[in-house]
Amino acid sequence: MDTPKKILIIVENLPIPYDRRVWNEAKVLVAAGYTVSIISPIGKGYTSRHEVIDGIHIYRHRLLLEATGRIGYLLEYGSALIAEFILAWRILLTRGFDVIHACNPPDLIFLIGGFFKIFFRKKFLFDHHDLSPELYALKFGKKAALSRLMRFLERWTFRTADISIATNGSFRQIAIDRGGMDPERVFIVRSGPDLETFKILPPQPALRHGAKWLVAYLGIMNKQDGIEYLLQAAHHIVCQLGRMDVHFVLIGEGPELARQKQLAVTLGISQYVTFTGWANAEVFVPYLNTADVCVGPDPWNEFNDKLTMNKIVEYMAVGKPIVQFDLLEGRHSAQAAALYAKRNDAIDMAEKILQLLDDPAARQRMGSYGRARVESELAWSHEVPKLLSAYEALFGKRSIASTGEESMGLDLSP
Repeated sequence: MDTPKKILIIVENLPIPYDRRVWNEAKVLVAAGYTVSIISPIGKGYTSRHEVIDGIHIYRHRLLLEATGRIGYLLEYGSALIAEFILAWRILLTRGFDVIHACNPPDLIFLIGGFFKIFFRKKFLFDHHDLSPELYALKFGKKAALSRLMRFLERWTFRTADISIATNGSFRQIAIDRGGMDPERVFIVRSGPDLETFKILPPQPALRHGAKWLVAYLGIMNKQDGIEYLLQAAHHIVCQLGRMDVHFVLIGEGPELARQKQLAVTLGISQYVTFTGWANAEVFVPYLNTADVCVGPDPWNEFNDKLTMNKIVEYMAVGKPIVQFDLLEGRHSAQAAALYAKRNDAIDMAEKILQLLDDPAARQRMGSYGRARVESELAWSHEVPKLLSAYEALFGKRSIASTGEESMGLDLSP
């Protein structure tokens, strides 16, 4: 590029670089010659208001609170939007930017993108991470007024976007059907694991906490993540079936962490469950390499069914067999690397976990399949050219076109 284009990424729900997808995107853009600034919230482990990592300027703001109800979300997102708008002005007047790359949730950042698009002719790219209408219906019920508002915000986000990035085929179809976007302006860029981070390493027996087997969960702990199903499965394994040779590690934090810790106590399994809290790669990679089985307890609902769960492909990256509920995009990702429990059935999940623990050949076969699938198709390196193609289309550097697979919105891999 003769004159490097300048990108401003705005993400509200996770600090950077803790959000691994956004951080991978930022590094790719810098390597391609773009100048990148990021606005994100302050979070545990990332408290500096401004720092530079790998040439990327990160500007962080405080969240007024961590929302749990409708009023809380209004306050959290409202205060975040104001902080993001102020920081966007600061960056415009210092480092500058040519495009705002907005990552949801919430579907409010288009207000900032639209402002700078109208008054300063900046471009707006929407990085579609979550289905906000389905998410808030899950949290608060399908109230007519709230549902209409969420669909309105989603629709205007897509209308404002010059280009949209979808994390899978389901999201791409929503951008086209609900968002009214031109199919040629919607690019699929999946959230593949970086194999430089998710390395296969020798297990560390001490991480089994004295047990023969280790079952692992990695991820954020929100209401929709289904941690209670995993704990109920653990209760069935330990207390109902007497399998005291199994330990469970739950890696991560979130609004549900305290409640799930209490549930483990209530179920009488706290000595068989370790909650690590917030963890970086130095913590979660050794745990994943030591685990015998990894679990995706996200229950079936309209929201989860269409999501590509980062944890699933990350388990696959370190060669681990998986037990998860039967979800559409979950099957697209894992395929033969997982056993699929009956939807929202904790007992069947427990049985599937034990089935794998008692079958070393199946664990080896499924783990090897998952790792090979990541190496050949799902690793982040395969998504890099797709991200760069989206940016080339954004800046008019190439003709816009979709592959046959993307245009169908399907994962056609074997």
